[in-house]
Amino acid sequence: MSLNPILARVTDRIRARSAASRAAYLTRVDAAARAAGTARTHVSCANQAHAYAAFEPNDKLVLRQARLPNLGIVSAYNDMLSAHQPFERMPALIKEAARGAGAVAQFAGGVPAMCDGVTQGEAGMELSLFSRDVIAMSTAVALSHNVFDGTLCLGVCDKIVPGLLIGALQFGHLPTIFVPAGPMTTGIGNDDKARVRQQFAQGLATREELLASEMAAYHGPGTCTFYGTANSNQMLMEVMGLHLPGAAFVNPGNTLRDGLTRAAAQRLARITRLGNEYIPIAKVVDERAIANAIVGLLATGGSTNHTIHLVAIAAAAGIHIDWNDFDELSAAVPLLTRIYPNGSADVNHFHAAGGMGFLIRELLGAGFLHGDVTTVMGEGLARYAEEPWLDGETVAWRATVAESLDTAVLRPAADPFSADGGLKLLQGNLGRSVIKVSAVKPEHRIVEAPAIVFDSQDDVMAAFKRGELTRDFIAVVRFQGPRANGMPELHKLTPALAVLQDQGYRVALVTDGRMSGASGKVPAAIHVTPECLSGGPLAKVRSGDLIRLDAEAGTLEALVDAAEWAARELATANLDANQHGVGRELFFNARANACGAEQGASTFGSTLPGPLPLA
Repeated sequence: MSLNPILARVTDRIRARSAASRAAYLTRVDAAARAAGTARTHVSCANQAHAYAAFEPNDKLVLRQARLPNLGIVSAYNDMLSAHQPFERMPALIKEAARGAGAVAQFAGGVPAMCDGVTQGEAGMELSLFSRDVIAMSTAVALSHNVFDGTLCLGVCDKIVPGLLIGALQFGHLPTIFVPAGPMTTGIGNDDKARVRQQFAQGLATREELLASEMAAYHGPGTCTFYGTANSNQMLMEVMGLHLPGAAFVNPGNTLRDGLTRAAAQRLARITRLGNEYIPIAKVVDERAIANAIVGLLATGGSTNHTIHLVAIAAAAGIHIDWNDFDELSAAVPLLTRIYPNGSADVNHFHAAGGMGFLIRELLGAGFLHGDVTTVMGEGLARYAEEPWLDGETVAWRATVAESLDTAVLRPAADPFSADGGLKLLQGNLGRSVIKVSAVKPEHRIVEAPAIVFDSQDDVMAAFKRGELTRDFIAVVRFQGPRANGMPELHKLTPALAVLQDQGYRVALVTDGRMSGASGKVPAAIHVTPECLSGGPLAKVRSGDLIRLDAEAGTLEALVDAAEWAARELATANLDANQHGVGRELFFNARANACGAEQGASTFGSTLPGPLPLA
């Protein structure tokens, strides 16, 4: 099948736009590769002695001779985060497998890993987005010892995988494989979970009943099973060729999961400069891989957070993308999955129906993915249309299922759930924003109603509890951007707004903040850029202004007389309360230096090889 012409056009545009910055990045990668060679051979004897001091004698001998690869493990393990708890035992598996492959492995360093599920609606969520860049810097610190021939990145959740990838791309000459932990087994149904949340928001369920429901949903080790940012990360790593094929959604604790972990270490040993085929990460993450990532996100109804993270990831590889690229591809890419919140199934159901192998095969066959990419498995994405299995104790791969085993969850490209990917760019006199409409019913995709302006999600919830929101309205929640308060997710608003929509009111959300990757059925224009604190026109909105959110036409407008609109002053906000507590004091510089959401909300400024960020 020939490449879809829209995918080809967007990729060509990305390549042309990125020509200078990508060339600069690759020049630096080539220089690092030439200088490093087998990295540890050119550091001093004292440096090497420090690096090997704690190793067993046989491993010391391997490292000293520098003829076999040394694999660096960078892990986001902690046992508060359910998705990362399984990483506790993985370094031992990796070290054992590395020795069996004629290599050694060292735990290079850990990176922080916060749980957005724990911090939702709390002050700690204001650190969440910036934790991505902290993780990237922590990854760089781990690899800066310059004694490794390849990297194994152990991470799953929201900001963690993007941060690991941004950090790893600064060592573009090193081969890198991402090692997931897998989703927890299925708990109560997502519809039941959402129902109890809405009942609690209305005072119809007790806190004890809500807690019992939540603990039945989030009940064991592994990723939360809804299709939010964490599981979107896993899809992206696979469609970009940074996982082993089929690794994304195998549950923790089973023999195949352990086999895939061992196989990742063995494969990495083979693709270092000291192995049989050298595949540095800079060769894997190119313009085609980034375009494939956008397609995968759209075809699965993935997290809107990646309209920020993918921009930052691409910039780390010298590649420049923007929301026009997402929007144009979304109009062409079919939606092939229904996973909560875009349906009732979870990622375990998706995996059982055919999973990533089926999805990639269908997209390749329909011309919606670049098949001629380099992956950690070698040349071509076709290997990712296979599924792993255990042949004794060895991981092997076979062709994925010929047909979806549940067409209510996963469909072929010839019979999609929707002809488009359900992500839209909205623009108008309020700025530029994105909306995910794949979970929004068509009758709710256009809302024209008076604005009610809030400066925090807590103010919205207080008005809801006072009964002041039983009417048609658009909630404008402002001063929620990266520079204002770190751009927290506003997931707390979802149940309340859903209740009002179910009661028949025309409601929507407009904000320069983020919604959770699990945001659902209420239309939400999010990531409004420029943000209010940077002079964005959203700060001109006053309660009572008529706002029109039109996800069909792709517009977001304040229906205010043009002369009056031009004359209006921007509102201001007192953000003193967002400057301290739970460590926010330490993130002052991050807030001050952050660029806009469409530019990746990066705190690195112009230090990365991508184009200079805009406000």
